[in-house]
Amino acid sequence: MNDLLTSGLQGFGPLLAEGTWMTVKLALLALALSLLLGLIGACAKLSRSALLRIPATLYTTLIRSVPDLVLILLLFYSLQIWLNDLTEALGWDYVEIDPFSAGVLTLGFIYGAYFTENFRGAILSVPAGQLEAATAYGLSRAQRFALVLFPQLMRFALPGLGNNWLVLLKSTALVSIIGLADLVKAAQNAGKTTNDMLLFLCIAGLVYLLITTLSNRLLNYLQRRYNTGVKELAR
Repeated sequence: MNDLLTSGLQGFGPLLAEGTWMTVKLALLALALSLLLGLIGACAKLSRSALLRIPATLYTTLIRSVPDLVLILLLFYSLQIWLNDLTEALGWDYVEIDPFSAGVLTLGFIYGAYFTENFRGAILSVPAGQLEAATAYGLSRAQRFALVLFPQLMRFALPGLGNNWLVLLKSTALVSIIGLADLVKAAQNAGKTTNDMLLFLCIAGLVYLLITTLSNRLLNYLQRRYNTGVKELAR
């Protein structure tokens, strides 16, 4: 079996493994940034202050209206142009943006808009009486969020968050166009070298399937965890 895999991969196994690790790192870091931006954006959209609410609304509206590929190219090349102008104005040496860092920032920024709507809807689903009771008990704003709001909003947010995580994971393939050596790029390079593109693209697809399967198992566990003590509605 090992000989079959070795001969089938034609020595490109390590390259695919590195590409897989790159994809996982990219997706997880972009997820962390998306979650942070999503929480901030949701709080801003629910704020009574127009100075917070209007920019957050523009952010989610614009980002969700433009295709991911266009946004990735626009953000990557815009950042590089702005950085070039800045270094030239300050007399510094040319600085090239690292594709990995650019991928994390662009994907995190894009999917932060989607997570914003997930969290906003989840926050609105938490009964207001829960927060009023926490306030009556004298809990601070940070304590109300950490002990009362967040555990309950996650129960409502997890289905949407899980769906957006899977979409984000697949969107990492788009970052290969800016030079990142992710799984898709590794599969393309191996396919071009061996003239067996179908084999390596199928392998890449199977790797994505494996990651999404493991993700679904983790998401199911989290849903059970956050639904502990909650009576399920009869179907």
